[in-house]
Amino acid sequence: MTANNTPTKRYALAERTIDENDIAELIDWLRANPQLTQGPLVKEFEATWSAWLGRKYSVFVNSGSSANLVMYYALLLAGRLKNNKVVVPAASWATTVAPAIQLGFEPIMCDSDWQTFGLDLAHLEQLCEEHDPGAVIVVQTLGVPGNMDGLLALKAKYGFVLMEDACPATGATYKGKKVGSFGDLATFSFYFGHHLSTIEGGMVSTDDEQLHDILLHIRSHGWAKDISPEKEAELAREHGALPFNRIFTFYYPGFNVRNTDLQARIGLSQMRKADWVCARRVQNQRRYEERLSGVSSLHIPANPDGVTCSISFVALAETSHQRDAIAAGLRANHIETRPLGGGSMGRQPFWTERFGARSYPVADAIHTRSFMLPNNPDISLSDVDFICDVVLSVIAEQKAA
Repeated sequence: MTANNTPTKRYALAERTIDENDIAELIDWLRANPQLTQGPLVKEFEATWSAWLGRKYSVFVNSGSSANLVMYYALLLAGRLKNNKVVVPAASWATTVAPAIQLGFEPIMCDSDWQTFGLDLAHLEQLCEEHDPGAVIVVQTLGVPGNMDGLLALKAKYGFVLMEDACPATGATYKGKKVGSFGDLATFSFYFGHHLSTIEGGMVSTDDEQLHDILLHIRSHGWAKDISPEKEAELAREHGALPFNRIFTFYYPGFNVRNTDLQARIGLSQMRKADWVCARRVQNQRRYEERLSGVSSLHIPANPDGVTCSISFVALAETSHQRDAIAAGLRANHIETRPLGGGSMGRQPFWTERFGARSYPVADAIHTRSFMLPNNPDISLSDVDFICDVVLSVIAEQKAA
């Protein structure tokens, strides 16, 4: 089955956002024999990102997964949590949930909201009543913003700390405010094929000075080299560090998840086109929605109070059988597809082997019926139309059979 006579172009789910201009700038910079490890460009990239996002502080690390890891850990070290219970989203990514296990939290799983695929706030409130969790982590699922007013109201009512995994949602907004600016801490990913790329990379952003300082420590072994000289001197006095040993005094049991000035140089180039990249993704997302939202056998997540800026467009087929047929049609036309992330984490082995399988209506539907379609700045509206034509033709063939 083909949707037109020229199905030879290949459509990948992930395409690099690092273009020839980015590479040329990087080459020119490298010719000056600059510092390649973490240095001044990391700080410049962090400041540029913070200004674009609208937050006070950001810390650049080597991946979005590392960003999630140190986000959890900073909360533990800050002593902000009333207990170690954390609500995690069933429909998410492995490393949204894994740090809770790795760092000794008690993870409690929450189902997804049918409209946005974010946290089901009714289920979340039940969990708050039953468990009184110290923390909640929300994923802005594939750039579809969740119900942040409702979530923040529950935060105020139950007193949990909010972590926001915005790794798949750079540039998405809720009531005009960028996602990643709602939680006490928020994370982003700059992996290949994401909204913006530094090859590998992640960011943790916050408005909290103490959490920012802890992040700077634990990103780099636990030492104090990245905090202000005044704060480092105060810590040295408090702990009686020998003057000659101060540079290698470790105040927290940290990691080494630093990124480099080389990646930051790419990131700074990417930031100059961040608004354009996000606008193109939003444009394509809207065309997908225009073409597919009226199809009765498909369900498209959306938030009328927000703007979806997606890595890939996502939909639910009516059945797993229909999803398989759509996937086959897409692949026959050289269009890559896959399920939404890992589907339900409650059905993944790393969870089931420890806590047993978890079944939730919406997360299970995502697990068994979701499929993704390509979206990146190089895909045109005519490309989106072709991809939609393939999906629609498969559905039509199924109905006619």
